[in-house]
Amino acid sequence: MKNRLTQLFLTLCLLSSQAMATISVQDDAGKTVTLQKPAQRVVTLAPHVTELVFAAGGGKRIVGTVSYSDFPAAAKSIPQIGDNRQIDMERVIALKPDLIVVWLHGSAERQIDQLRALGIPLFYSEPHKLDEIADNILRIGKLLGTDQTAQAAAAELRQKLTKLKTQYQSRPPVRMFYQVWDKPLYTLNGQHILSDAMRLCGGENIFANMTVTAPNVSIEAVLQENPEAIFSGDQRNQRTQPSGGGVTLWQRYSTMTAVRRGNLFSLDGDLLSRAGPRMIDGAAALCEKLELARQHRKIQ
Repeated sequence: MKNRLTQLFLTLCLLSSQAMATISVQDDAGKTVTLQKPAQRVVTLAPHVTELVFAAGGGKRIVGTVSYSDFPAAAKSIPQIGDNRQIDMERVIALKPDLIVVWLHGSAERQIDQLRALGIPLFYSEPHKLDEIADNILRIGKLLGTDQTAQAAAAELRQKLTKLKTQYQSRPPVRMFYQVWDKPLYTLNGQHILSDAMRLCGGENIFANMTVTAPNVSIEAVLQENPEAIFSGDQRNQRTQPSGGGVTLWQRYSTMTAVRRGNLFSLDGDLLSRAGPRMIDGAAALCEKLELARQHRKIQ
C-alpha cells in the first residue's frame, strides 16, 4: 500500500511538473496559444512579425520568413518561403517549425486555415495601438522562453512612448491626410495603428471614419477635406519616383492649406506601416513634422 501511494505521489508530481512547463498566451485574435516547451524553430509571416521576434530575443530561432522582412540586417539572410499573397506550404512543412507567427490580412485567411490544418501552433499578431506593440513582444518572449530580453525591450518602448505622450498630448490638433500610395491613391482609417500614432501626436485623420482599413480615396475627396498637413510614407523612394509622384502630386493644388503652408511631408513608410518596435520611432518623426506644421501657422 505504501509503495502504491509513493508511486501515485510521484506520478502526480510528474504531471504537475509537466503542467507547470506548459506555456500559454492569448494572441491578438483572442485565441489561446499553448506550447509544451519554448519554441525553437519559428516561421514569421509578416515583416513586422519578424521585427517583433527579433526584439523579443528570438531572431536566431527564425527558420523561415516572407519577402520584405529586411530588418534588422540579420533578417535578410533568413530563407524566404513566400510573400503576403502566397506561402509555399511544402517549404513550411520542411522547416518543421514549432511556432508560426502570422498576420491576418485580406488574402491570408485561406492560407492561415491551411496552416492551422498542419497542427502547428499559430500566434496571430496585429497591434491596433502603439502600446500593444510592447504587449506583443512580451507574449512572443514568453512563447520563446526569452522573457528577460522581451521585458527589457518592452520597457524601453514604453518609456519612449510615455515621453512622446508627455510631450505632445496637449498640443493643438492638426487635420492631416496620410497617403500610403498615390497610384492608386489610398489611405488608412481610424482603426489602423497608424491613426493611434496620429492621435498621440495631436494629428486628426481626415478619413478616420472610413469603414475600410485601407480605403481608396479620390483627389477630389482630399481637396474637399482640405487638410492642414499631408504625409506620404515613401521617403525612401522619393529619388526614384518620377516627377509629380509621391507627396509632390499635391503641389499643383496651390489653394490647399497643406500646400500654402508648406506642409507636405515624406516619412519612412516602414517605420509607420509596420506594427513593430521601430514604429515608436516613426511616431516620433510624425510628431516632429506635425509640430513643424503648427509653427507654420505663425507665418500665415
